[in-house]
Amino acid sequence: MEVVNALGRRKAAVARVFVTEGNGTITINKRDLALYFPSSILQFIVKQPLNKLGVAEKYDIKVNLDGGGFKGQAEALRLAIARALVKINPEDKPALKAEGFLTRDAREVERKKPGQPKARKHFQFSKR
Repeated sequence: MEVVNALGRRKAAVARVFVTEGNGTITINKRDLALYFPSSILQFIVKQPLNKLGVAEKYDIKVNLDGGGFKGQAEALRLAIARALVKINPEDKPALKAEGFLTRDAREVERKKPGQPKARKHFQFSKR
């Protein structure tokens, strides 16, 4: 099997994934998954598509992660891994789609408006 690559985005985070056959190591920006995401919840989010298909020990994954916060990065990586798995085996698509792993979460931060403290918040109105 050759290298399969995919891209995942969430908020400001971008994950580029390169999947090869191996023994289940996930390397993010030349660091191990456990070092990059110390939180077990974020590690769980990243591994969700692999665990759903039962192929967690079958592929080595090399990741370039950029931008955003740790939660956005974890979710961008989950999308990228799911897209790569579909490229490898198209029959897996319905199972991953049913779990929502192939859906790009398009929510972005709303811009701050001039004359206001934040995007939606307003300064207190004073009649006099």
